[in-house]
Amino acid sequence: MNRKSKFPNKRDVLERTPDPAVREMLLHMEQAGIETPFDRFDAQKPHCGFGLSGTCCKNCHMGPCKITAKSPKGVCGADAHVIVARNILRWVAAGVGAHGARGREVMLALKGAAEGNLDIPILGPEKVLATAKSFGIFSEEKTVEAMAGEISMILLEDLCRTLPGPHRTLETLAPKERVDVWRELDILPIGAYHEVFEALHRTTTGTDGDWENLMRQVLRCGLAFAWSSVAGSAIAMDCLYGMPKRSRITTNLGVIQTGSVNVAVHGHSPVLVSAIVTAARRTDLIAEAVSKGAEGIRLYGICCSGHSALAKFGDVHPLASAVGAELVLATGAMDLWVADVQDVFPGIMDVAACFHTRVVTTSDSARLPGAVHLGFDHHHSNLSEADDLAERIIRMAIDAFHQRDAGKVFIPQARMDAEVGFSVENVLATFGGAAVLREHLTSGRVRGIVNLVGCNNPKIVYEEAVVQVAQALIAHDVIVLTNGCAAYALLKTGYCLPEALEESGNGLREALTPHKLPPVWHMGECLDNARATGMFRAVAEATGEPFKNLPLAFSSPEWSNEKGVGAALGFRLLGLNSYHCIEPPLSGSDKVSRFFYEDTHALLGSVMVVEHDPHALAARIIADLDARRTALGWQPSGPPTAIKQIHGHSEGHGHDHKHHHHDHSHSHKPHSH
Repeated sequence: MNRKSKFPNKRDVLERTPDPAVREMLLHMEQAGIETPFDRFDAQKPHCGFGLSGTCCKNCHMGPCKITAKSPKGVCGADAHVIVARNILRWVAAGVGAHGARGREVMLALKGAAEGNLDIPILGPEKVLATAKSFGIFSEEKTVEAMAGEISMILLEDLCRTLPGPHRTLETLAPKERVDVWRELDILPIGAYHEVFEALHRTTTGTDGDWENLMRQVLRCGLAFAWSSVAGSAIAMDCLYGMPKRSRITTNLGVIQTGSVNVAVHGHSPVLVSAIVTAARRTDLIAEAVSKGAEGIRLYGICCSGHSALAKFGDVHPLASAVGAELVLATGAMDLWVADVQDVFPGIMDVAACFHTRVVTTSDSARLPGAVHLGFDHHHSNLSEADDLAERIIRMAIDAFHQRDAGKVFIPQARMDAEVGFSVENVLATFGGAAVLREHLTSGRVRGIVNLVGCNNPKIVYEEAVVQVAQALIAHDVIVLTNGCAAYALLKTGYCLPEALEESGNGLREALTPHKLPPVWHMGECLDNARATGMFRAVAEATGEPFKNLPLAFSSPEWSNEKGVGAALGFRLLGLNSYHCIEPPLSGSDKVSRFFYEDTHALLGSVMVVEHDPHALAARIIADLDARRTALGWQPSGPPTAIKQIHGHSEGHGHDHKHHHHDHSHSHKPHSH
């Protein structure tokens, strides 16, 4: 379907975004003549129809070829079905590589810590022991370090296996019923590296011309993504840095303090960020900051680096997703911007240039022209230098503090409390075991559980769909799990607080109020989809039902990149439906579209649903959850509570959580460039 003319523009975002700070910053930046992702999106219109439908092929230099009624095949003879399948396969393979590459860094760090080559403590011994037991390598005679080292090698082997053999992470942790399905379909991956290698091989000139065979490789890549790039990386992170810790924090731009040295951490990799958190706590560095006139050192989180550090260590204030990063920069209050890897747009350099903000890149995979590079090398041979690098980074921020131009600082005062740091372990402990959660589900007090995640996409109004879908789900007694960029919308609008149960159905309120739990459980960064999978598995084991029968679902309304397709596939392969407001680039092939949307139901027990209207999407999720409940013979859930419509502001519910709207016009004047 061609929706080129229906995409929202910047005016729509200004009118409808649920966060007042976003609106204030967009207006401020417009007055100052600073470009944003929303301006660049509007400048791209009209979008290429061939790109939207997936029917443009540029894999060789005989093209690029496009499929039209006049030219139904490319130069090589590939038709629309093959071209669309090749393109989506390359997308999914890129997602495997993206999360796998950043996961490899923490796997190597775990190995180094276990062997004593890195001065990094293993902060998650309980995760090491549990994982060792799962892998069958636990022994009372082994040290935690020895088992951590063995775990790191299993994870690395699953990531980069070249000799065909069992994928131990998948075959150990995935439900046996699913492994049997995947084996029957012949889609079990050899290893993440191999499946990416194979995907690029199959889609190169004159190789695989069978769209169905290409789609089988898509499914293999989906499994490699889910069980190596995501689950394997998450295991390594929890072993090395410990499990999430529940806490209450304050978020949104109103938490930025002008009196402190302000450092933003942006990206995905936790290895150097964890060292930066430690450095920012050092009394000597804090004293140095105070000697320069600052009140202290504060860290702010952008994208998943913020979520990860927040869940593990605290001391990080979450501010914005990758798309919102430039709005944070334009406050003029950040002294140093630490960009590690992935979801760091080149556009941040243009905004940083308008202020005193220095940008430091820390990964050889993600350099930016004009930034200072201070990080790990291509071979990861200097992981042992993390503490030294972190100290240098904090000192750079301290040195930049006195350069801040107070006349250019503009900070909207919207702020919100939120509860964070949920995990399978601490949630089940709070309930008193999985049996209690099972009873809430079977009785109908809890209608279902939905993992609501995904990056942002300007093809729909910024953060609006995530909030509207969450509102509807909560009103219908659905527990919402969230992580990654989508989580920022729910953190900022108050849905990660127990008080948000005022907007839930009676059943959800009855189930969660005694435990003082919010209706939305913040589970961390995008890799923490693994926690949602773990929660779903706990439900499956407690009920004795396979995933495909249960009232569980995955939704990423604003998905925008290759990793988003991989994330959806990870849940689809388990037998859970995925729900979105934007279609993937498949419409140029009715066969590939039918396979991706519908035919997977017979193979996997799941489908993909796209509804452009968030309200319609939520209604479809709820209807499908109810259909699964009915098939199980579970008690029906009650009627929904009335949904309070958002009208372009953050007060999604009637209680106040530190939302303050101050007029800055008297003290902060926009600047021109």
